[in-house]
Amino acid sequence: MKSIIVPVDFSDQSEKALKVAASLAKQHNAELLVLHMLELSPAIMAESGYISQEQVVHLIKIGEKRFTEFLEKPYLKGLNITPVIKHYKVFSEVNEVAQKHKADLIVMGSHGADGLQEIFIGSNTERVIRTSDVPVLVIKGDVEDFKAKNFVFACDFEEESITALKKAKEMADLLNAEFHLVYINTPGDEFLSTDDAYAKISKFLNDAKLGLGVDIHNDYTVEKGVLNYSEKIPADLIGIPTHGRRGLSHFFMGSIGEDIANHSKTPVITFKI
Repeated sequence: MKSIIVPVDFSDQSEKALKVAASLAKQHNAELLVLHMLELSPAIMAESGYISQEQVVHLIKIGEKRFTEFLEKPYLKGLNITPVIKHYKVFSEVNEVAQKHKADLIVMGSHGADGLQEIFIGSNTERVIRTSDVPVLVIKGDVEDFKAKNFVFACDFEEESITALKKAKEMADLLNAEFHLVYINTPGDEFLSTDDAYAKISKFLNDAKLGLGVDIHNDYTVEKGVLNYSEKIPADLIGIPTHGRRGLSHFFMGSIGEDIANHSKTPVITFKI
């Protein structure tokens, strides 16, 4: 892992993400790009905007000063840190920065009153996930010295999920984590017999040219299955595939993926299909 991006807005959530990103940067001797997007709208920045250019410059300097002070944390000492400031709050720019610096990971804090709500819907994190080609690690609460010993990735074993699975396995290898691949079998139209499930999984892995072990976990819903299986492992990290701008993958149709992320006490990482 060579480069990690963490967007910060001076909130408690973003500092928790910064701590995890710093921990990962130390473990992997990676560059840490700390990104801050000033909340200045294009109208304000324009010459014909609501305030003078002198006032705009003053606001920018205040924001830059606060950003510099925010980075004066003891846990950041000794790290290779590159501060990045953007003058607009345009979340697609996070992906642009990631592409420019060839980042391996984006780390973000969750939002919501209890730290578990609205991670995807209507949040900054959701906007980044939908535009990012890079895996996004979503942090819940304080995580001291983050290490992913056990990494659970739930897959529907449809052809479109091959890319996400390969990215997840690569990330598990980068984190030196044990990779637990699981298929959640639920009642209803999607239910498969054990033989049919293994036949589907075998074909998928053969097409993907991956030799991986797979567990089949039976449960009442996909969400409960992922969370219960992850608790049993126990998982330090849960992987979810996404379609980016088109929303969550077929496997996580509707609110399933959002519910997993919102209700999980374990950090969640997303991979674009």
